[in-house]
Amino acid sequence: MRILFLGTSPFAVPSLNKLAADESHSLLGVVTQPDRPHGRGGKELQSPVKAAALALDLPVYQPEKVRDKTFREFVRELAPDALVVAAFGQLISGRMLEIPRFGGINVHGSLLPRWRGAAPMQYSLIEGDSETGVTTMQMDVGLDTGDILLQASLPLKDINDLAELEHQLSIIGADLLIDTLKALERGDCPRIPQDSDLATYAPSLPADFGAFDWNLSALELHNLVRGVSPKPGAYTVWQGKRLKIWVTEVREQQAGPHDSVGIIQYVDRQGITVSTNLGALLLTSVQPESKARMSAADWARGARIVPGMSFSNLETSDAA
Repeated sequence: MRILFLGTSPFAVPSLNKLAADESHSLLGVVTQPDRPHGRGGKELQSPVKAAALALDLPVYQPEKVRDKTFREFVRELAPDALVVAAFGQLISGRMLEIPRFGGINVHGSLLPRWRGAAPMQYSLIEGDSETGVTTMQMDVGLDTGDILLQASLPLKDINDLAELEHQLSIIGADLLIDTLKALERGDCPRIPQDSDLATYAPSLPADFGAFDWNLSALELHNLVRGVSPKPGAYTVWQGKRLKIWVTEVREQQAGPHDSVGIIQYVDRQGITVSTNLGALLLTSVQPESKARMSAADWARGARIVPGMSFSNLETSDAA
């Protein structure tokens, strides 16, 4: 099968590598987002997919908008049998999807119709789902609304954070993609319309999405940390400055000895235990503003933190 691959994030890299290693397919090239300025110096940074494509010696195309007529006609000249899309980051027009005989095949990081949108992996952790997975989908002009082709699930109980989840799903997705393409070529690939009544949505997360609200339960805060680590990251406020929260554990299912949320209950070698609206949350790994990540116990010693002190929500940055 002649394939044009479209992807940007690390989630897409194993799918690209798997396709490149499969001699039954011919990769015509890779489409990825343009290089973007990054960091204080503004140095242009290439996407993980571009780096992988160059390592494979594949042609790389970086249009500002794949919906432009000029690029669409370029794709028509390439004459792919299928567009394979994985975490690309741009909408693809219906006219583009009509070019290949197999249309567009999307590798999506959720069990559709749950978590349509740009951040399905994040929301599956934030909302405390028991499982998630990967769906290969026949693309249409809607937002992840096309027919389901194949799916594979993954339990979330032992997944610590977003980075771990993305890695595991990317491997599952690469295998599922190859199985899907084989089934399409055989003509026996299932096509299951999505039940829109069951759809949930996962929009992109703003940079401040990880702000702690200590009025939530310990479990909700723990799942927030899992879903936004390492990026954009969870954080609370200590003495007017942000404290990034890297790793937490849910400790008590009932309220702690203090009535007010955000109150520090215990400080020990395991970390800092804080009261929430329901249960207590143990902070085990943190990162003070302008400093390196460290254990919460080490930070507590240096900051002279004792039980009874409190963290603040972002809106009221007046920590005790």
